[in-house]
Amino acid sequence: MYATGRLQHALERALVADDPAVRRRAAVRVDAWRNVLEGMASGRLTIGSRTPVADTPVWVTLEVVTGGFATGRYVAESPPSADELARLPENAPGETDRERVNLWYLGDEGLADLGQAMRAGRCRVDVPEESALLVVAWLLEHGHFAAALDLVAELRPLMHRLRLTPTFGPSSAPVGAVVRRQSVDQARAQLRQAKVPPRIAAMRETLKVWNPLYDRLVALWCDTVDGDLPELVSGAVSGGWPCRVWPDDWVERRRQWLDDYATAAELHHARHPKSNFARLQSALERCPVDSSALTGREVGWIRRALANTVTAHGAPGSEARAVLRTAQYGVAARPTYATLAHVLSTRLDRFPRDGGLPALDPIAGDVDGAELPSAAGVAMPPHLLAKAARALEAPIGELVDRGVIGSGEVLAEVLPQVTSQLLAANIADPALASVYAQTYAAFRRRRSLLLQNLEHQVRFDELPWISAVAPYRDRSQKATRAAAQTLRETAAVALGAFPQTILPNPLVREFRALVSQAGLGLPLVEEVAADIFMGTFTAKWREAASVASRVLSGTLYARYYDLPAAWPAAEQRSRIRWRKLTSDDFADLCRSRAQEAHTAQTPGYVAQNGTVLEQSQILTSHNLAVLVEALDLTDWLREVGPELADRSFTWAIQRQTQPVSLAGLKNTAYAWRQGIFFLSYTDPTAVLAKLREQAAVLGPRFAPAVTGLMDIAAGHHFDTNGRTPQGGRRLLGWTTGPHWCSASAG
Repeated sequence: MYATGRLQHALERALVADDPAVRRRAAVRVDAWRNVLEGMASGRLTIGSRTPVADTPVWVTLEVVTGGFATGRYVAESPPSADELARLPENAPGETDRERVNLWYLGDEGLADLGQAMRAGRCRVDVPEESALLVVAWLLEHGHFAAALDLVAELRPLMHRLRLTPTFGPSSAPVGAVVRRQSVDQARAQLRQAKVPPRIAAMRETLKVWNPLYDRLVALWCDTVDGDLPELVSGAVSGGWPCRVWPDDWVERRRQWLDDYATAAELHHARHPKSNFARLQSALERCPVDSSALTGREVGWIRRALANTVTAHGAPGSEARAVLRTAQYGVAARPTYATLAHVLSTRLDRFPRDGGLPALDPIAGDVDGAELPSAAGVAMPPHLLAKAARALEAPIGELVDRGVIGSGEVLAEVLPQVTSQLLAANIADPALASVYAQTYAAFRRRRSLLLQNLEHQVRFDELPWISAVAPYRDRSQKATRAAAQTLRETAAVALGAFPQTILPNPLVREFRALVSQAGLGLPLVEEVAADIFMGTFTAKWREAASVASRVLSGTLYARYYDLPAAWPAAEQRSRIRWRKLTSDDFADLCRSRAQEAHTAQTPGYVAQNGTVLEQSQILTSHNLAVLVEALDLTDWLREVGPELADRSFTWAIQRQTQPVSLAGLKNTAYAWRQGIFFLSYTDPTAVLAKLREQAAVLGPRFAPAVTGLMDIAAGHHFDTNGRTPQGGRRLLGWTTGPHWCSASAG
């Protein structure tokens, strides 16, 4: 079982990880997965439901772990702070401290505090539930008594557990068209976690501690040599022998060296027992006044060790050895990245913890002597500035260019900071609009649940306090136009920055919110996991496929994937399942087309589902055609299409140079499909010529894919098995048996 495997993995990390912080985080995951398994065993958790926790309304924010499993814990469930409890009178009603706090805020004094904080903009909402009583206060202030009472009645059963009030203090949310990935405090915490890698630490330890001790040790033994110092000549040792001359200060110098060595050994790792250092040190311990305790063989080892180091690095005190040690000490004296990270984190102390950075210039300068005397003038490394840039507040496009937003998933994380303001723009009251925007941003931080039976994730308007203010939101034409423009710009950024990947589900959900605000009504579809696919699709998949067939008619994409020329009326093959309108003809067509990828006699259900789901993505172009048409991106794609196609194909080729895996083949096929879509809006000649040249590195294994695309571009067609007469093959990611593109398939 998946949950059992995750628990086992977390247990292993908690027990064997070297980093204490990693062990602590793993221990937290162990507790979470234990709660999942115990809840499933007891029946308290129903995995796959929109309400997986027994006796819990759908709107409650749940703790969700990897894979969409609810643990049963409420995110908004926390004990009151000392400041919250200090406000309560001794006879405050309620069974728990949290209930007493919530009920106090429903009294005259508490409501007044909420209203004042809301109007002054001094409230922060980190979890959606924390704005609930703010909305109650607003409703009462504006005379909407019935709505306020209804809302309180819905909240009342969980007032003993949930925090329903905000954190009082100025909101730190970005304003306008800027976003940030992290707060200053989060960026600072990550910088302060920087550590010197063990190998680098060992190297610095050698250069700063052991090399000086070694040079003194070599000098001690060299002073006992009678004649020339030993050297290696053609691999043989020549020169004088040690242990023949004993300096007058031998006893004192030996004692001082051994004391210094003992001190160093307490603080640092010991040297390798078979190293020259260890042999000379061991011999020194046995020679308090002379070498009478040593055998002739052991004296020979001392001579060999001296010959090795003198030949390699020069004699003690020589210019060659001095130059080497000076250079090595210079390397060791350089500040480590961990040290510079701490300096950079200290610079962040000047900015509000919960806010962002207005610019990088104030923290990007060279290290000065006041910050770190030993590193004065050292430039701050770009990769550390990149970590701090996660707190930079800037337009999405700038953060993409800086690499702060490096994927569609990260784009989905930051986009609600803009979307929330667009949705709140429909509310005339600025205080309520601010609360609404913060609540939306907090809601988007909720983790998605694992759902079955065509269930959909909890929607923002299902929060009772949000639905309570819905009547007081007017559709502003300005906000509608702004949402449409933001959707267009963000879609262009997503396609332009990450052309090789499909739009991830969190980004699709955020696009859907903008679509609703803009009044566009587009059929945007999500990626469905193969292991929970229910065998059918809701009506929007069919609608999206119809748009794709129309928009892409006659293009390279339509010919490569044999898109249907037209779709008949939807009513012919639709029915209600799980209270959803489904499109059976679309599902049937996906299953029929998936036969091309069925290469095993007894396919597993996950792989079989994967082949069907891939066809659903092909038929709909996974939102690309819908967005390009609705957002008028055609001219833009004609201009940038060659570049996006080239980047998609280049990524696919590079991915295939790595070890072949199911995930790798799937992602390669996704990038391949994206490239074909972009190429459908431009002349493919130059891009395909470059593709043929790049793909040569993969040899015959990938050649059928390239040949197949070239054949289709030249006007040929695939047969029912996805092949061309010239030896080309249609590239699909999923298969029920060995993939023809994998090494194991031959």
